[in-house]
Amino acid sequence: MSGRHLIVLGTASQAPTRYRQHNSYALRWDEQLIFFDPGEGTQRQAIFADVAIARATAVCITHFHGDHSLGLAGLIQRRALDARSASKNLGPLPVVHPADGLTYFERLRSSTIFHDTSQAYSIGVESNGDVMNLGPTATLSARQLDHRVTTFGYRIDEPDGRRLVPETLKAKGIVGPDVGRLIAAGRFETPQGTVGLDEVSTIKRGQSMAFVMDTAMCDAALELADGVDLLVCESTYLETERELAAKYFHLTALQAGEIARDAGARRLVLTHFSARYPNNEAFADEARQAHDDVVAATDLAVIDVPDRL
Repeated sequence: MSGRHLIVLGTASQAPTRYRQHNSYALRWDEQLIFFDPGEGTQRQAIFADVAIARATAVCITHFHGDHSLGLAGLIQRRALDARSASKNLGPLPVVHPADGLTYFERLRSSTIFHDTSQAYSIGVESNGDVMNLGPTATLSARQLDHRVTTFGYRIDEPDGRRLVPETLKAKGIVGPDVGRLIAAGRFETPQGTVGLDEVSTIKRGQSMAFVMDTAMCDAALELADGVDLLVCESTYLETERELAAKYFHLTALQAGEIARDAGARRLVLTHFSARYPNNEAFADEARQAHDDVVAATDLAVIDVPDRL
């Protein structure tokens, strides 16, 4: 497991279709494997996508409508089965979800009889803010969206780092092991004087992604998307059904594009498509009226998190 990319397991909204599996996603982020909104069929789609559920390190559920959570039972049971088959401890599996949906988490987890060795446990989100660390290099935070039931969107952030400038190091006479000493101490004594780390390096912005699902236009969606490298955003409807989108607290593809534009997101991934539309590219065409880098997700697509320059 390496690299940073989104694996799209399903792109349908309320119900799967002949060509779209229920809404479901997995994010590889270095050694982390985070599942988002595992709808029905997640377990089988993971096989086709070569995603090992046993290696999951977290699950994030925005809300407990079925197309965002029905696959949780299968995901937990598959993890338990793999743990027993491999005779190994896979470690704990945090399942992040709205706190007022705890009953649904418990029902899904215990919906059938099985030997539960999954080590899945609940983290209930009650308010905006940081939720947990994802390994040593990322933080998961949440913001409450505007939907018909309690719904939280999620954001992953990597802290900023530094990129050393080899030419500047050489000019300052800092080479070999002395570079490591400079990094460790933040400064290094040379015959010409003290050299600070900031003199021989530049800021490297940390990568980020946001997951905005099932919401009307709201400030929280913009906050989640603010400056992210990858924005995964629902676009249930096209503008021709804008009133219907508003009625059911969903977004159109154009509105998703406007969120990406106004928030300064680099790449927008559209998904959660209504079954009334057979052509995914119609969503991309509409969103491109507002934002340039748009991907209309398809089942089993792999989409990179753009590198920081």
